[in-house]
Amino acid sequence: MSINSYVVKGTAVGALGGLLFGFDTAVISGTTQALTSVYHLSPFMLGVTVSSALLGTVIAALGAGIPGQRYGRRASLRLMALFYLISALGCAFAWNWPALIVFRFVGGLGIGGSSVLGPMYIAEIAPPKWRGRLVGCFQINVVVGILLAYLSNYIIASQHLGAAEWRWQLGVSGFPALLFLIALFGIPRSPRWLVMEHHLDEAAAVLRRAGVPDVQAQIAEIVESVQLEKVAAKERLFSRKYAKPLFLAITVGMFCQLSGINAILYYLNDIFALAGASTMSGNLQAVAVGAMNLVATLAAMAVIDHIGRRRLLLIGTSGLVVTLAAVSVIFYTHQHMNWLVWLLLAYIACFAISQGAVIWVYVSEVFPNRVRSKGQSVGSSAHWITNAVIALVFPIMATTSGAYPFIFFTVMMVLDLFIIAVYYPETTGISLEQVQHEFGIR
Repeated sequence: MSINSYVVKGTAVGALGGLLFGFDTAVISGTTQALTSVYHLSPFMLGVTVSSALLGTVIAALGAGIPGQRYGRRASLRLMALFYLISALGCAFAWNWPALIVFRFVGGLGIGGSSVLGPMYIAEIAPPKWRGRLVGCFQINVVVGILLAYLSNYIIASQHLGAAEWRWQLGVSGFPALLFLIALFGIPRSPRWLVMEHHLDEAAAVLRRAGVPDVQAQIAEIVESVQLEKVAAKERLFSRKYAKPLFLAITVGMFCQLSGINAILYYLNDIFALAGASTMSGNLQAVAVGAMNLVATLAAMAVIDHIGRRRLLLIGTSGLVVTLAAVSVIFYTHQHMNWLVWLLLAYIACFAISQGAVIWVYVSEVFPNRVRSKGQSVGSSAHWITNAVIALVFPIMATTSGAYPFIFFTVMMVLDLFIIAVYYPETTGISLEQVQHEFGIR
């Protein structure tokens, strides 16, 4: 079955939430020094400023399924678009530090909600043959959004806007947020949600326009799936038989953040400043890091089904140990600072081909169908909570010594490498049922 413009449009709009996700995640890096100066922030208060968005992310990631189920994926995504827009405008016009915190929290709600609802909407409108690749567009857009945030910071900094510079950097995401909101009025409701709400005629119309050859058979399949999910809802996730899948989901989520990836993305300009780079130079180097992230992510998606999840984790995490250790030495000795940007480029490449590419695929594969959604929620929660804690404490650790955070990340990656080598099974090329058989789950 071929893909048509109707599906492409729905995917593009759903994936735009991923672009805003990435943009809002990384754009703060260009403003940390200005915010510290304007609001006289201590390292702890700077950590609160950055991590305030992550509190909203955790809450929305855990709760987005509720409005998504009750009001539909499309309607809930419109709410996320409003959150993005309100956050951008609020941060741009923030009248004091508490107001900035509140509006960053609102932006975090948009990030967390769209991270759940965007892929869900795309998966439900996509033809089965194209589902994996189309859902992957959301992750690609996240990485594109990160690159655009760094590029936007660089361009705005080059305009010499003075005291208003950080306001423009945080507020510019209002333009794509408004576009996202408008575009969401031009796509259909999810056919799966329509079936769940007994709007069968509308669901059939959407499936027909999406190019599904046997619409009634597809609707019957959705009905059967919904019935199975109702049975699965009674299944207890936190039981002994799911101990290994839970361990894998929690550790892969935690160690993804214990690699230091988001702390580095959030505080990238501060890291370059510690190495002596000017603001403009730091912004330009951040663009290079964002570009490497995009290239490596695309490369990883091309080979993940050929090389394998576990092997990619082993290769990439080994690279993370080496690059993080080298960055630690640079900051500890205050020598060879000119190597920093090259090491961070190598670090980003190692992360993108391993942790970045594998985490969500792996979490979705280690649980059986009957508890998969619950298991993914646990893995996602471990990821975002760890992210929030690290974002909060990173500036405090870095104030004592720029080397300390990277030493910590290095030790965590050594531990992660051991856990992957000893406990992680390979899931590439085997059925989900075989994976469960290996875990002793019946």
